[in-house]
Amino acid sequence: MKAILKPFLPFFLTVLFFNCAAAQTPVTPEKINFVRQGVRRFIFDETQQLPLAALYPREIIGLSAMYPVRHALPTPAQVSVLSQQLSIQSTSETQTSIWFGGFNPFATYMIDLARCQGQGEVGFEFTDASQSEQFVVKFVFKDEQLLDVRQKTVKNAQVVAETSIATKNSKNTQIKGKIILQMLGSGLTLFLQNDGLPLPIGQFDFGQILDLRHKKYLHSFQSRLYVGLQRGEVLINKVESVLSSGMGLADIRAITYEDGSPLLDKGRLWYTMTIRGRALPHHVQGVFSLDPTTFDLRLEGVIVFDRNDGLLRNEVASHLFYDRKEKSWRGLTTGFSAYAKPEEKKQLLAIESQRDPRFGFSVMKATPFGLVGDIEDPHVVFDSTARKWRMLTCENQNGYKAIMLESEAWNKGYRRIAGPVQHNSTGTSIQKIGNERYCFSGSQERQVFIYSYPTLQKIGTLKMDLPPWDATSGTRVWPNVVELPEGYPFRYVALMMDRFNFPGLEGPNWTYGALYLYHGHENE
Repeated sequence: MKAILKPFLPFFLTVLFFNCAAAQTPVTPEKINFVRQGVRRFIFDETQQLPLAALYPREIIGLSAMYPVRHALPTPAQVSVLSQQLSIQSTSETQTSIWFGGFNPFATYMIDLARCQGQGEVGFEFTDASQSEQFVVKFVFKDEQLLDVRQKTVKNAQVVAETSIATKNSKNTQIKGKIILQMLGSGLTLFLQNDGLPLPIGQFDFGQILDLRHKKYLHSFQSRLYVGLQRGEVLINKVESVLSSGMGLADIRAITYEDGSPLLDKGRLWYTMTIRGRALPHHVQGVFSLDPTTFDLRLEGVIVFDRNDGLLRNEVASHLFYDRKEKSWRGLTTGFSAYAKPEEKKQLLAIESQRDPRFGFSVMKATPFGLVGDIEDPHVVFDSTARKWRMLTCENQNGYKAIMLESEAWNKGYRRIAGPVQHNSTGTSIQKIGNERYCFSGSQERQVFIYSYPTLQKIGTLKMDLPPWDATSGTRVWPNVVELPEGYPFRYVALMMDRFNFPGLEGPNWTYGALYLYHGHENE
């Protein structure tokens, strides 16, 4: 028997060698095929909101205590609950404010309007208890016809601004359906939704008049339904304030541990995403979770940032990680809030929190660390082999280009070690595929580029079935590639966005986009 096998032994060893070599061939990202699984765009989706306060007429027993009414003129309007609707009516001139909740300058406020008859105004009033400071946003109507959209700002008991904020969409529009006020710290957009998409009918940047990002407004302002009548009736189904996913999501980044491995908690991947609101600086940092085997994306929270200057800032394009050694939530963010104050400069900020900031409304400490200028999309990992913190980001050098920086500390002292790359870059990120780290970047070139870590040598491009763009749209997406542990029906997942802007907004419009889910499979 040994004599028979002996001539074939070299052949068997050769086959065994090649089989083992094939089994051990490392997977590289350019060999992975990403196949689109689903797409969603959340447009003030009621399933994607976190409640802050509400006025539901069907729940009211004791209106005077639950929702105190204040009349600004000698003649009061008649306020009552009729058939599970709130009625405000009058035959002469009245001004009525009905409390319904606290105030958050990054919340979305909604009025579900059943009917408005006669002539008057309806909207929101945000004010302190003494009314010495006040911010009012309101519709002016006559027999359900929209006449104007206006704001009034009061400081030190004096009116400092009262102007029309109507857009061209407001012309020849009827007031019916849902009124949606998206507050964004230093600006707002007002929508009217009946059938179809919400219609933007009012826009205003108020940061230079009354910067509602100051902490004192979060602590002292309250929210009221405002109704001013010459005559007639306003009938309300409900009033709500929520943390909302808005009308577009972008800048998708997986939340990780300090080494860059994805935070897979309770069977869900966790992401930071920018909740979009017209243009910079009118965006907000959202936190979402996802079961990677399904498409059950869920808004979990909103994060704002405190630089110890009295403001709560809506920075975005953040990378959040949990440092297991220090037992602290840390990360980097991009200081886009500088666009609200002309004297400030855009820069990267180090962020930190002992409390888990993924849930509800959270505030993280933010500290400048010297990277000032047109630089954004940072992603940082601790490389235990090099014993260094390494940051992949992109800097505007005749277009945004990826660069690699290195430091002894996570929050200071970074110096460049590679880059800039040749290609336009956006959504720069570092991710392990197998045992090796790689760098990923979107671009203007209808490609997602793959680079070596940490040297940023071009390796190739990502293979995608049905990428999140077409011939009419921008292509600077965030790749957001994540490798899953063993046991999943696929090893790789990528959640990306498109760059289609929400229609009808005036001026700069960066409100993209819809979300695209991809599963990745190795070549078979």
